[in-house]
Amino acid sequence: MVVYSALLLAALIVGAPYWLLRMATSGRYRAGLAGRLGWVPKHLRAAMTAVGAGREVVWVHAVSVGEVMAAAQLIRELTSARPELLVAVSTTTATGQRLAEQRLPGLPVFYLPLDFAFAVRRYLRVLRPRLLILMESELWPNLIEQCFKAGVPMAVVNARVSDRSLPRYLMLRRLWRPLLAKISLFLTQSAETAERLTQIGAPVERIHVTGNLKYDLRESRESPLAAMLRAQLPPDVRVVVCGSTLEGEEKILLAAWAAVLAAEPRAVMVLAPRHPDRFSAIAAMIEAGGFTLVRASEFREQPIPVQAGSIFLLDTIGDLAAVYSLGTVAFVGGSLVPSGGHNPLEPARFAVPVIIGPSFENFREIVEVLLAHHALQIVSVDHFAETLVQFLHPIDENQIHRIGEARAMEARAMGERGREVFEAQAGATARTVQALTALLEERAVSG
Repeated sequence: MVVYSALLLAALIVGAPYWLLRMATSGRYRAGLAGRLGWVPKHLRAAMTAVGAGREVVWVHAVSVGEVMAAAQLIRELTSARPELLVAVSTTTATGQRLAEQRLPGLPVFYLPLDFAFAVRRYLRVLRPRLLILMESELWPNLIEQCFKAGVPMAVVNARVSDRSLPRYLMLRRLWRPLLAKISLFLTQSAETAERLTQIGAPVERIHVTGNLKYDLRESRESPLAAMLRAQLPPDVRVVVCGSTLEGEEKILLAAWAAVLAAEPRAVMVLAPRHPDRFSAIAAMIEAGGFTLVRASEFREQPIPVQAGSIFLLDTIGDLAAVYSLGTVAFVGGSLVPSGGHNPLEPARFAVPVIIGPSFENFREIVEVLLAHHALQIVSVDHFAETLVQFLHPIDENQIHRIGEARAMEARAMGERGREVFEAQAGATARTVQALTALLEERAVSG
């Protein structure tokens, strides 16, 4: 731990000029800085002071939007089964922070401190958690070590080991093995992840396959914004929802959009960038391209009809999952650039056909299941516009009507297959709650 902490400190010092520049130019990097450095925020101290007799604290850490959404469903079911628990939620990103505050009103939400022993200890002294739940792959050495020393059991929930991170874990498994031995429970998304955890040193008897919590997400089809947008779209519109896009992808989408509109002028694009600090830059990019821009933040205050050919910039937080339900087709971002992709299940659950780019390592297991059921299509940059046009099944004077009908039927069938996959994989949250409840009871008896 001494060597690790020294390396972490050295990296912080060496990278200080870069981070100071980013903090000066972006609120995203300033948010929660004091808390990250170990100063426990006042609202968290107040929440812990107000914890009533008989209530116990569970600390849940979720990195960003996807993990927060899965954690929110888990927290609701866990506290329904164990109402005496108070859950405190930490995140790493500002978007995750805002979404957690929105989805889990009344619960204390804070930024995860940097992984220094002194910072972690400060939070442990305030929280005094009965259990720490780490979502997916959040394995921080000092956090694990300090919780173990404080007698706080730990569970890794919805655990996964990505293709990208597995070689690094294996290379350092002599260092990871003693740390993983301090974790009480690993609840994995798949048997493959269970095998990978065993390879890098997790005790096999503590690993259980419970499934992927993201199959249990049940976002409403009609968020207020989605309902307003549905009411203001033309009756024969074709909606392309492009969600969780990253830098570089918007340029590709806008380049394709002119070709799409030439073939299908009834189309409307909903564009949802992953990072809020890029909203204004992307709005400027859309207008520079000569496209009609509608910003969701303004539309929400004063809804107006959304004309065919427009680009609806989803510059709000927490609405994308429901807006996917409006799609004729959905593109899930982070996949046309080498970033590992994002979750294709969000549109699939609404029976919306899904396309992604060739980079999907972060969700490989989900993608493989959808591909096996012909419920998803992978597309390259070169064929992106052509593929969108095919899914929108335009019909011109020279086309035979039944060709358009066949395209529409196949798109609908692909969407339905995606929904069937989503429904068939459900149940991971209930299994996870059962395992966590058993761990809490086991610790109560042994304690």
